Amino acid sequence: MGSGLLTAPLSAWATHSPDPGSLPPLTWSEIFTAWTFDPLPAALIALTTFAYLSGVRVLRRRGDSWHWGRVLAFVGGGMGTLLIATQSALATYDLTLLSAHMVQHMLLAMIAPIFMALGAPITLALRTLPPGGRRRLLAVLNSRVAKVLTFPVVAGLLFVLNPFVLYFTGLYEATLQYPLLHQWNHLHFIVLGCLWFWIIIGVDPMPHRLSYPMRMIAVFATMPFHAFLGIAIMTSSTLIAEDWYTSLGYTGLSPLEDQRLAGGIIWASGELVSLLVLVVLFVQWVRQSSREAAREDRRLDRLEQQAAASGQVDDGLWWQRTP
Repeated sequence: MGSGLLTAPLSAWATHSPDPGSLPPLTWSEIFTAWTFDPLPAALIALTTFAYLSGVRVLRRRGDSWHWGRVLAFVGGGMGTLLIATQSALATYDLTLLSAHMVQHMLLAMIAPIFMALGAPITLALRTLPPGGRRRLLAVLNSRVAKVLTFPVVAGLLFVLNPFVLYFTGLYEATLQYPLLHQWNHLHFIVLGCLWFWIIIGVDPMPHRLSYPMRMIAVFATMPFHAFLGIAIMTSSTLIAEDWYTSLGYTGLSPLEDQRLAGGIIWASGELVSLLVLVVLFVQWVRQSSREAAREDRRLDRLEQQAAASGQVDDGLWWQRTP
């Protein structure tokens, strides 16, 4: 199925180590011990973490604050999730088991971007970059490309339709055959996840900003697609990347059993993550309402003070206050 896709131009990349067909069956012991080391993602994760912590250090050196929760979210939750997805047993078995790849997919496309969005890295960059860097970043945020890609309908369609295109064409099998495409596949999971979750729960400035009711509706609108994808994978009579998986000689789960497990994983995890996002949105909404109420109380206090100073105290302002 699609095994000849891009064979000629990418033939130089058609090697893998270790041999995915030589791995033992995945057990609980292997989950904790069969870690790997992929230098490219490891280096990118380390550089991103260093850049973020350097920004925090710049802020604190000049006496500005940066909430520890954002650091924990971006570094611990975001970068930690990326590390697990690309260096753990999931990465070791992602060419051997579709189910391992699906867990990796969910970590890269949903869990890591959620934590990264909550870490507010764009806000941190705008507060710590020199003037030239800040102008360039603002130019990117205000560019036509950014406005199109972050338009909620566009970002939502890219997020939910991308897996259908990937898994039900020859593209996925090509990513298994060629390491370069494999790395780009991981990167595109992260980018599309960030595009979506920065709009939904991110606290950074974005070209488009939805109200909280619309964000809730957007999450509900995307929830069925995870179920559709999971059910389609579970019930398909055709193996995804059949030529690849049947040629491995893996002695654990059969390719069909593994595919059914993979479909169940993406179905269940997609629903659970969507519920988590709804909880985060509810908390953010409550906090925003509290801040708005506090601002309104301060405004009424100023009005009372002005009225008192002019000798025209209006006792009727009390009823406008937030209880």
